Amino acid sequence: MSETPTVADEVVTKAIVRYLDLPFGAGTAAMITLDNGFDHTKPNSFGPGGLKSIDEALDEVSARTDLAAVCLTGKPFIFAVGADLTAVPQATDRSQALQLGKEGHRVFNRFSELSVPTFAFINGAAMGGGLEIGLHCKYRTVSAGAAAIALPECFLGLVPGWGGTYLLPNLIGADKAVSVIVENSLSQNRMLKPKEVLDLGIADAMFEPADFIEQSLYWAVGVLRGDHKVERPEVDRGQAWDDAVAKGRAFVAGKVGSAAPAPLRALDLIELAKTATKDECYAAEDEALADLVMSEELRSGLYAFDLVQKRAKRPVGVPDKSLARKVTKVGVVGAGLMASQMALLFARSLQVPVVMTDLDQERVDKGVAYAHGEIDKLAAKNRVNGDKANRLKGLISGSVSKDAFSDADFVIEAVFEDMKVKQQVFAEVEAVVTPECILATNTSSLSVTEMASKLAHPERVVGFHFFNPVAVMPLLEIVRAEQTDDATLATAFVVGKSLKKSCVLVKDAPAFVVNRLLTRFMGEVTKSVDEGTSFEVADNALNPLGLPMSPFVLMSLVGPAVAFHVSETMKEAFPDRFYVSDNLKRLVEAKKTAIWSWDGGTQHVDPEVAEIFIQGDSPLTSEQVRDRALDAMAQEIQLMLDEGVVAQAQDIDLCMIMGAGWPFHLGGITPYLDRTGVSERVNGKRFLAPGVASVPA
Repeated sequence: MSETPTVADEVVTKAIVRYLDLPFGAGTAAMITLDNGFDHTKPNSFGPGGLKSIDEALDEVSARTDLAAVCLTGKPFIFAVGADLTAVPQATDRSQALQLGKEGHRVFNRFSELSVPTFAFINGAAMGGGLEIGLHCKYRTVSAGAAAIALPECFLGLVPGWGGTYLLPNLIGADKAVSVIVENSLSQNRMLKPKEVLDLGIADAMFEPADFIEQSLYWAVGVLRGDHKVERPEVDRGQAWDDAVAKGRAFVAGKVGSAAPAPLRALDLIELAKTATKDECYAAEDEALADLVMSEELRSGLYAFDLVQKRAKRPVGVPDKSLARKVTKVGVVGAGLMASQMALLFARSLQVPVVMTDLDQERVDKGVAYAHGEIDKLAAKNRVNGDKANRLKGLISGSVSKDAFSDADFVIEAVFEDMKVKQQVFAEVEAVVTPECILATNTSSLSVTEMASKLAHPERVVGFHFFNPVAVMPLLEIVRAEQTDDATLATAFVVGKSLKKSCVLVKDAPAFVVNRLLTRFMGEVTKSVDEGTSFEVADNALNPLGLPMSPFVLMSLVGPAVAFHVSETMKEAFPDRFYVSDNLKRLVEAKKTAIWSWDGGTQHVDPEVAEIFIQGDSPLTSEQVRDRALDAMAQEIQLMLDEGVVAQAQDIDLCMIMGAGWPFHLGGITPYLDRTGVSERVNGKRFLAPGVASVPA
């Protein structure tokens, strides 16, 4: 057993050994259970201490001469979720990362070298190194109730570094392995369902969770006795392997461009696994792991992961939740698509009555019908049973009178984005609700303070800005207006958390965070086209960043009318920085909803759009468009921080990741601007201190 590096504050996952007499006289099995001593809310992971415990357990079982099998499983609901990521920031030089990679390989590989058959019983979440340790065993079963099974390393900026890039393609073939290791990771970190794990050939059998370990042991006995034949298809190591790797490279190019080194490194390792020996491949994984651990991209990815896992759950500057008022009924002003989506979300999450109002019965009926129809779809997909579907539909009702809000505790408006309209709505609502009722606005850009200014109780008004689609987008910008009191704010955050949203406290400033930055960004791109840059050059200029969609595709999703309205609002607030495009105005007047059209899968500028646009004669290159857009973002972020729109740059990054789909591999907007030197070029300083989302100086 070799010496392993230490990690401060490691929660050690212990490998606990017990011995079982197998049924049917099949002999004795060693059962190794991974358990860090906590419940499922703190999953098993592997740091140096955990690897040492596994090593010692294998020393013990290797000394036995009477064993028929060695079995590996995890604590209830958790198998293991991979390497302890808290160890990564503590690595200050490449040799430390290299040593940890080598030690993981050495310890895990001992399972494949035991003199008796080894079985991994995947009873719950198995990610990264957790799945890799199972791949080192000869046989695997999976629980039908297991959740979160994946090799997600590329999502964070790593590669499977403890055998995954060699073992998986040689088990299930390169094409399936590329899907699991690369494509799933870059597709919002997609997890595998247990049935998929079985169908892919990663697991050899699947059993129900209630008696999973018992059934797995009986199955293992059948394997030992020869009653169960485990047949695995022969892996094609010819042209199909090369084609799979090539397909993976094309996927990466289209998804993240050249901004993320990890997926390309993973593909290099899968390519190597076609011909190289296991030892050669493990050595290559060690080198890749060491390189990536000391890379800026990984540190940024881990920073983003930490924001989503920790900061999003403990928002900064929020009053104590003990001040929050109880919400037993919700009112929604409006019955359009966004309002109907909100009503459905409130009913499903809070399990309280929700009433929608609108100007006439036809609109109300349409909104209620939409919400009920979505519940029926959930029932058809077995997401809810019949009784629950009926209960949910019973919670959602409609009325043409705001008197229906008289006993509501929380009323949110989702009407047309016009200050006078919203002020009138709030005045009408305040006339019928109780003095304690919270009034929330879903405005995307208007002043919440001004909206509340004519009310008798402006202190109970709060911004509650959802992103579209409401059920999918995880961010909720909660806006504190000048007179919003602590009870109102505390209630808003408790409700937001109940809706399972990541809530960020923002100051009442024009367009808040996400829309302000996107409007500035889009304005620069649109301005470049107005000046003479081609649509193709402008729209593709940001491709190297690997953003989820190009600027003009995003405009189509948001809607040109909405984009133009927000740009006008921002221009009025900050006339020296924000741009209003006359061409975009003409686009809206012509009722065009997109720049691009597609014929037979080929993208080109809509001829009617090309005719509408009046362009100048000063075109920019892609690099110039990109620099202009990024410089504008850096300037705007610094101004937002100076204004106190949010507490820290971390909140801006969290908003952009959760509300705009800013890629994890970039770590958020501010680490990217720091890493590329844009922050210092524009503002003369970094947003984050060295080491926060980067390798320590």
